[in-house]
Amino acid sequence: MSVYCNIFGHRFEVSKKVTYHVSEYKCDNCSKELTTNSDGGLIELTPKFREINSILFRIYSKRQARLRRKELHKAYKISS
Repeated sequence: MSVYCNIFGHRFEVSKKVTYHVSEYKCDNCSKELTTNSDGGLIELTPKFREINSILFRIYSKRQARLRRKELHKAYKISS
């Protein structure tokens, strides 16, 4: 942890948007990483949570792509 973080606190920014509700955060000064837990609180990003977020991101991305395709297909049917 840097001296700046000890004095002024961390300056976290979103480093990765996993889903609508889950994000990963990284401190600009000391590179400490946090993620959102199941209760909505912030916890340290461990290898276990990094793997969970990776799987969750993959599932979420596939679902969003499927919904977009379905919506485009529906829009194409209506305009034809």
